[in-house]
Amino acid sequence: MNKVALVTGSSRGIGKAIITDFAKKGYNVVINYIKEYNEAERLKEKLENEYSIRALTIKADVSNEDEVQEMVANIKKEFKRIDVLVNNAGIAIDKEFEDRTVEDWKRTLSVNLIAPFIVSKYVGNEMLKNKSGKIINISSTNGINAFFPTSIDYDASKAGVINLTHNLAIQFAPYINVNCVAPGWVNTDMNKELPKDLIEEETNRIYKKRFAEPSEIAKVVTFLASDDADFINDEIIKVDGGY
Repeated sequence: MNKVALVTGSSRGIGKAIITDFAKKGYNVVINYIKEYNEAERLKEKLENEYSIRALTIKADVSNEDEVQEMVANIKKEFKRIDVLVNNAGIAIDKEFEDRTVEDWKRTLSVNLIAPFIVSKYVGNEMLKNKSGKIINISSTNGINAFFPTSIDYDASKAGVINLTHNLAIQFAPYINVNCVAPGWVNTDMNKELPKDLIEEETNRIYKKRFAEPSEIAKVVTFLASDDADFINDEIIKVDGGY
């Protein structure tokens, strides 16, 4: 029986790379999105055709508890179980510090920090019924050692995800492994729009002298979800090329 992986925010970017790598490895996959219906459906068709797996697309705002409960119910109806959860969905609202608003903070924390709690709560409870599961949270080096006042709320949210990881690992022990991946700069569409001087400056700070590819983040995530990582728990793994 194929294992089932749910990746939030997986119709594009890092999430798309992660869900694709799971499909390559024979998982049935759940593609979660909030706006990108066409992208999600194209990805579903591609993964099913190329890897002979089953894919399910679900529109859900993972910061909305009711929508998360409905999403989990739909996955159970389709696949009967969830073996892996990747809390990947996130937003960044870059503004000058002086222009940052309380509403910016609330929205960022809602999606980046509260949503992983909500999804982990309901998916984790399903995993506990099977006494097995893997949860991987996607944080950022912005929550560890790379700080930018223009993204002060994002940085704080990603530090919170690291703390959330520690607490979830305790809560779900001994049956569910909870780990965290903290990428540095990644070649996503969003980052390609950054000012050229910032890209050059940050590239020079990276020991590898380049940004990561989304697939390089994905491979770390799928490793943590594999049987080979069964004794890795409550770890924060930076994937930043050295910084």
